[in-house]
Amino acid sequence: MTEHEVAGACPLDCPDGCAWVVTVRDGTAVKLRGNRDHPFTHGTLCVKVNQYLEHAAAPDRLRHPLRRVGAKGEGRFERIGWDEALTEIAERLASVRERWGGEAIWPYQGTGNLGYLQGLQGRAGARLWNVLGASRHEVTICSIAGLAGTRYATGTTLGIDPESLAESKLILLWGVNTLTSGHHLWRFVERARARGAYVVAVDPVRTRTAKQADEHVAPVPGTDAALALGLLNVVVSLGREDERYLAGNTVGWPEFRRRILEFTPARVAGITGVDEAQLVRLGRRLAGTRPTAIRAGVGVQRHAGGGEVLRVLACVPGVTGDWQYPGGGLAYSTDGYFGGDREALARDDLLEAPVRTLLMTRLGEGLLDLDDPPVKALVVYAANPLTSAPGQDRIRRGLAREDLFTVVIDLFQTDTADYADIVLPATMQTEHLDVHDGYGHLYVAWNEPAVAPPGECLSTTETFRRLAAKMGLTEPSLYDSDEELAKQLLDFSHPSLDGITLDGLREKGWARLNYPRSFVPFDRGFPTPSGKLEFRSELACRDGLDPLAGYTPPREHGDRELARRFPLILVAGASHFFINTVFANKPALARRAGPPQVVLHPGDAAGRAIADGQVVRVFNDRGSFTALALVDDRVRAGVVTTTKGHWGKLTGGGAGINATVAERDSDMGGAVFHDNRVEIEAADPR
Repeated sequence: MTEHEVAGACPLDCPDGCAWVVTVRDGTAVKLRGNRDHPFTHGTLCVKVNQYLEHAAAPDRLRHPLRRVGAKGEGRFERIGWDEALTEIAERLASVRERWGGEAIWPYQGTGNLGYLQGLQGRAGARLWNVLGASRHEVTICSIAGLAGTRYATGTTLGIDPESLAESKLILLWGVNTLTSGHHLWRFVERARARGAYVVAVDPVRTRTAKQADEHVAPVPGTDAALALGLLNVVVSLGREDERYLAGNTVGWPEFRRRILEFTPARVAGITGVDEAQLVRLGRRLAGTRPTAIRAGVGVQRHAGGGEVLRVLACVPGVTGDWQYPGGGLAYSTDGYFGGDREALARDDLLEAPVRTLLMTRLGEGLLDLDDPPVKALVVYAANPLTSAPGQDRIRRGLAREDLFTVVIDLFQTDTADYADIVLPATMQTEHLDVHDGYGHLYVAWNEPAVAPPGECLSTTETFRRLAAKMGLTEPSLYDSDEELAKQLLDFSHPSLDGITLDGLREKGWARLNYPRSFVPFDRGFPTPSGKLEFRSELACRDGLDPLAGYTPPREHGDRELARRFPLILVAGASHFFINTVFANKPALARRAGPPQVVLHPGDAAGRAIADGQVVRVFNDRGSFTALALVDDRVRAGVVTTTKGHWGKLTGGGAGINATVAERDSDMGGAVFHDNRVEIEAADPR
């Protein structure tokens, strides 16, 4: 018997990007643990990923290529060989390209793998799509509005190192349930707490994190920017703004100050539903506590004014002066701190002419409404859009088109895969080479393949290499090996990579990017046109937005007729047991998650004669889904909450929460999952 350990990293859509170690015995992966040497992972994994090896060995895992034999959506397939599958795909893509042009091909990539070689961070497959002239796929489902908003204020998407929260005295966990979605940050929160820090959770729902915080503030969904402006109103009214910092490091302060003064505590209490006395107390605490850190999550920007929320949150530490202190400022995403050569991976220079951009969140629109050219071929990988994207009913109709050729590359036969013409089996993380960072820390990790893939599973990179060959494409870079791709990514002169080599990374498994352990990100100025924090942004004005940071109400809040018919606001947060739709088909985790539930305030339940545990129908003009009612005061009256991720075919209902979500964008792009009015009624007699 031989046994050894292999270093790797979690590929899933979570800010923690965990480093892990796989124990391999006689060619079989027998144990998985967090890497104890990693300063952020610190030897632990989450409840979901702890069972990753069992998931990789699951009996329902795809192991061979499949061809559809039933109607689209029935999920009936027959096994075929790789050569047959690739031949058919190559012929169909070539035919679409010849008749309709390359833009009739939509490569739909998701967040199921965030790797630089196999996944989203490196836009896996981009070289092939560029050579074919396919439409450009824009991943807008996750954090794009918030990234745009922070960029208008600070000139970048970057903020403070989340580890610096250990140095904070006041921590605002704003729209982030870190104990469910990135629990390693909590250790740094607890370090700060041990030194006297006060922790506040700002969330419409009393989540696991909110229960553990010192204080919970529950605004009406989508009103966070108004709440932030109200807190600043208290700061300014007390005369506690940092005038020295404002004078030397910001642009547009007199105008922004006037806007702040419009958001009095009384007005903000009316907008947000937050008790005025609580708002004033927290504003006083913000005024007198340095350093203050804000850790914002992606859920806070999933409504009509989502980008504006992050823009205002980035301005808060400009008013208080917290951007100048270690442990002060805003943490939203650290993704851009890694300076690997992403362009070398994607090779957009291979495009012969500009192509159109199609938005991940507008799949139904793209499949049903686009022409010139219409979408005739859809290649879906690391994504399950029928479950995870808004406008579910329209997506289903689009996928059912007989004239649409659909290929799905995945690990399991998802709801989306049931509509495919060809399904291809992909490798899992223990079976391929990759490089990862995390969007919630400053480390890069090497993922060495630990075991051979089961059956005929192929990595994403190998699948596209073979498809390129089958199509007779001659561009040499289409055939670069995974090791060559890793070298192209890492052999780059960006300062963050100083001291990091491919060999060294491979040997240790991880490395901290070349940044100090404690640093102030904008101590030498902001990368804005003015070189300062911009309360007023000419770039925003040029882009058709309010040049001054402010509050944009959720679109469905102000419509009185809509509010009369659909008086409840639905918020769909992350499950503690799934990561988006990943793991929803794992029996052990599905049992712990339970069936789909919707949580109602006792007052809302009583007014509808709905009892705890009753089957209810959640609906609006866009669609409906069924769930079990859970009557609990973890939500305020007028707000209901559920969790995302359940596969329709596994819960018996078919439709999911996204059947009710509008297929439209926020102010700065991205889905509006939480800008969603619904009504609830009993679905069975009592």
